[in-house]
Amino acid sequence: MPAAILGLVSALVYGSADFVGGLAARAIGPLRTTALGAVGGLALLLLALPFVGGTWSTPALGWGAASGAVGAAAVALLYACLAIGPMSILSPLTAVVSAIVPMVWGLVGGDRFAPIGYVALGLALVAVVLVGFVPERGAVRPSARALGMAVAAGALIGVFLIMLDQTPADSGLVPLVANRTVNAAIMWTIVGVLAARGVTRRLPRRGLLLALGSGLLDASANVLILLGLRAGDLTTMSVLVALYPAGTIVLAAFVLRERIAPVQWIGLVLAVAAAGMLAVA
Repeated sequence: MPAAILGLVSALVYGSADFVGGLAARAIGPLRTTALGAVGGLALLLLALPFVGGTWSTPALGWGAASGAVGAAAVALLYACLAIGPMSILSPLTAVVSAIVPMVWGLVGGDRFAPIGYVALGLALVAVVLVGFVPERGAVRPSARALGMAVAAGALIGVFLIMLDQTPADSGLVPLVANRTVNAAIMWTIVGVLAARGVTRRLPRRGLLLALGSGLLDASANVLILLGLRAGDLTTMSVLVALYPAGTIVLAAFVLRERIAPVQWIGLVLAVAAAGMLAVA
């Protein structure tokens, strides 16, 4: 039960991070938003580390650092494919792939469920598609390049989860500190290169605060995922974390008064049902 609850909550927090990050990206651009968010998340983890603790070891640092590099590549591909569009197809495709890759890894690795658990996994995958569907007028068939980038982004997100699952149980927040350090280094290197080439933008205070806020939420989601992986199994966490668009659409409805499409409501209901079934599987 704890893993199912943590998985669903982490998805909502992840989605909230995407929502806040999206607002920041409108003001200062996606690269600077990601770079500043990495710093905000790292600061939160460093503050929490003395209280949570964790054993510093080569596996903890190695898997954490590798997941940071993979996460940076995943975000870059995700932004790139969504910029090409259409989001209504590419967004749920990315989410589904991000669930399937670690789910298959977990099942091959020995994750087992009661019959209701396998039904719940299928239901959760359907929910991922419906929740991630973004109604879009005039949407066209995506290009092979956009589809390939969406699949690659989803696969890398799945690999990120697999890598976190490999971290030692006694490592606490150490892997996430390594993850965020590498991620910040990569993103700030890119921002620095662009600045050296004269590609700069004004940094309004609102955008700065939103970017830092998105980083805090993203790091919090990572902590919840790590706790869920250690309390449960990779298969359960992977399908529930892939429901992250739920947090985005719920916040968009409350803050921006955006309408939640009927198909997304169905997805949200299925998501809660799937989480409940996995909790007792």
